[in-house]
Amino acid sequence: MTTSVSPAPEGRETWTSNRGFILAAIGSAAGLGNIWRFPGVAYEGGGGAFLIPYLIALVTAGIPILFLDYAVGHRFRAAAPLAFRRMWRKAEALGWFQTAILFVISTYYAVIIAWSLSYFYFSFDLSWGDDAAAFFTGDYLHLGDPGVSTEIVGGVAWPLIAVWAAIIVILALGVAKGVEKLNVIGLPLLVLGFSALVIKALTLPGASDGLNALFTPDWGALTDLNVWIAAYSQIFFSMSIAFGIMISYASFQRRKANMTSSGLVVGFANSSFELLAGIGVFSTLGFLAHQQSVTVGELEGITGPTLSFITFPTVIAQMPGSALFGALFFGSLAIAGFTSLISLVLGVSVAFQEKFGLSKTTAAVSVGIVSAIVSFGLFATTTGLIALDTVDQFANNIGIVVSAIAMCVVVVWLARTIETLRGHLNAVSTFTVGKWWIPVIGLYAPIFLGIMLVQKVYDLVKNGYEGYPTWYVGVFGWGTVVLLVVLAAVFTSIKWNGRDDPTFTPWPPVDGSAAENATSSTNKEAIR
Repeated sequence: MTTSVSPAPEGRETWTSNRGFILAAIGSAAGLGNIWRFPGVAYEGGGGAFLIPYLIALVTAGIPILFLDYAVGHRFRAAAPLAFRRMWRKAEALGWFQTAILFVISTYYAVIIAWSLSYFYFSFDLSWGDDAAAFFTGDYLHLGDPGVSTEIVGGVAWPLIAVWAAIIVILALGVAKGVEKLNVIGLPLLVLGFSALVIKALTLPGASDGLNALFTPDWGALTDLNVWIAAYSQIFFSMSIAFGIMISYASFQRRKANMTSSGLVVGFANSSFELLAGIGVFSTLGFLAHQQSVTVGELEGITGPTLSFITFPTVIAQMPGSALFGALFFGSLAIAGFTSLISLVLGVSVAFQEKFGLSKTTAAVSVGIVSAIVSFGLFATTTGLIALDTVDQFANNIGIVVSAIAMCVVVVWLARTIETLRGHLNAVSTFTVGKWWIPVIGLYAPIFLGIMLVQKVYDLVKNGYEGYPTWYVGVFGWGTVVLLVVLAAVFTSIKWNGRDDPTFTPWPPVDGSAAENATSSTNKEAIR
């Protein structure tokens, strides 16, 4: 395996190997949602029976849309805005919408990593004491009522500075020397550390009760549409698809890249890590239920920040070897978050490099500083947890779903490049994509995602969110959606000063087939 950086024809940096690309893609997908979201969603969705809609969602939406991201990024060799512009000039706004989603998510994602680093430190003396809930919301976050606060929480601010400093340095080093090396080191550490945690959890009293609670199937749940929607939502949000990350990552692949086989590895590796997380989390919850002489079903806080920063610290304080277990858990949480965060910020940074003709260092510093300012101003304050929860709900459940629907519609029905993209994937990959891919992307995915979107919007309009004041949900929830649209419109309207080359020609396949060269000419005309 070579370790040199091989540039693309226009001087674009590439991954040093296909392994480096796969590890980076898995690192992006295997994030916080795998650890704190999947176990709870699976448990509430029918336990073992949930695996059926989950696997169907993986095969019918997760992997097909991952292939679509890969095809767009690899063929047009750019981050989302320029890649969509090269595919169809009018689609640039979709690329900026996806970039705006990356920016918004990165600003609060970094704060969760800062919490994880703090709790890694707290693990060594169990700083949270006997009341983990009071410590997290009170002593640590100094949580106030929903509103706008300018009071920065010092315990969050210091590790947050470290997070953003590390992000800027890694991005400035580039794709091969920075992002790839981070994942080559970080992903094995994550797997080893979390595997050790799972092995320890399986030896705890009550662990089998937790596993029975997770995997005992409730077949009746399969008739509930909400369970199927939850399965598709989990696949969507955990695989980093349809909001620009994988387009950027694929754009740094070499010409001779086995894209579909890599996608299969990434998809199933992500799902395997989710199952591993489920085993570890519910073994631990089984122990907690055993200690409290209750059933697992009677426990509260089995998903999200409550699981990680209240329920788990409560468990850790009651178990043998608590310091080591706590360090493994919060260390794993920090690594999983960091490998995902770097992919979020990379997508934004590369988009600005290409739009404004910036160097990778200038783009990394500029994007990093702006993102850090937003992180501190909104999410490192005494109301940061509430703001984070609200923005996350709307950015994920509305922003990403809208992005996915729009991407499917644009590629299949407006730009009409789906067959060209299928031909491109088949030309560079060993696993060929059949005609089935076109109706999945053009009909099945957008229809099902549309149902998800309508249901979620109806629920949020009718019931609000978490009992927060209407004005607060309007500003931080619906305001987030409006912000995404405004940012997309603003940056689309700005004149290109970078790599907007009207003579750009997509890569033909490695065999130089005439059919593919013809489609290259067609696309060249489309972007003029």
